Amino acid sequence: MGIHPDFPFDLAEVLAGTEPDRPVYLFSPAALIRTFRQFETAFSGEVTFAVKANPERHVLRTLCQAGMRAFDVASVDEMRAVRAVCPEARLHYHNPVRSAAEIAAAKRFGITSWSIDRISELDKLGEIMGQEIAVRIKLPVKGAAYDFGSKFGAEPELAQALLRAVEGRGARASITFHPGTQCDDPEPWRRYIAAAAEIAEAAGIKLERLNVGGGFAANRGVAPDLQAVFAAIETAVAASFGRGAPKLVCEPGRAMVSESFTLVLGVKALCEEGVFLSDGLYGALMEWRDLPAPERITALDPDGMPRSGPRAPRVVFGPTCDSLDRLPEPLPLPQDLAAGDRLVIRGMGAYSLCLATGFNGYGRAQVVVTG
Repeated sequence: MGIHPDFPFDLAEVLAGTEPDRPVYLFSPAALIRTFRQFETAFSGEVTFAVKANPERHVLRTLCQAGMRAFDVASVDEMRAVRAVCPEARLHYHNPVRSAAEIAAAKRFGITSWSIDRISELDKLGEIMGQEIAVRIKLPVKGAAYDFGSKFGAEPELAQALLRAVEGRGARASITFHPGTQCDDPEPWRRYIAAAAEIAEAAGIKLERLNVGGGFAANRGVAPDLQAVFAAIETAVAASFGRGAPKLVCEPGRAMVSESFTLVLGVKALCEEGVFLSDGLYGALMEWRDLPAPERITALDPDGMPRSGPRAPRVVFGPTCDSLDRLPEPLPLPQDLAAGDRLVIRGMGAYSLCLATGFNGYGRAQVVVTG
């Protein structure tokens, strides 16, 4: 097996010693650092990493070593994971709904920024004098693969009241929003930024910061134009806030980590019904139910040569004994695909490792650092 042009390493050497019936993730720290530098250079504010996308120790340690010092965390376990590799990290706890026990634990970790979207959650925080509290807003905006506003966020009138309440309790008021996952259209950011300015003005509050969320798209067959999104954010902030613009924050997850992982799956069997792989919906391919990217698959024979046969749609099954373990739509795969081949899938760093269940004894991942 030699060096394939799509991968800057010898797959045989990299995969030596791995178990063929387990999914293998090839992690490239260099690719992760390149993406971090892109955000760091093009975004004129603080760049944080949304840990939920991939809490692997390799990822967190690489980002910390590259200079990232702020992380968006949604749970106490994520706080613990970040602090284990980056003790001085600033933690943005922007899951708006928390239990009393979670709040107490978060205070022990030391939180840089909290978010809220209802008065009851503000009340839970207790004494907040001098702390940053970001009010999460929501709008009926389309443009993402799915909308995060159906679960979290305050509508403009409530957001105004929350900003006043935050300032009234001696805290520093900010606004945060999330345009929705896999958003490749700059328009949602423009609308949210304009709305944030209007809400702050109507509330009579000067914002400490504006968090423009995550939602930045990853390559799902077509590389997103992140520069266009960054430019739209800059223009919208200048137009909406003028010289009194708040400092900016962003929290990419998917777009930050996606390209740094390549997934390798084994072809276990082929039959009339379809193709059986070494992992499926209960593991690395769980998110493919909603966001498939068949263009990013390369099929290799046991010698590492690409399968070049014409492609035809095939039903894809995972390895478990559950009949639900199948992709909802057939994938276009080479007709000369055979048992013992490998499917190599690029851009699998986000929402793959962290969603795997281990059901039926499958899905336990092997992570290989490729440099």
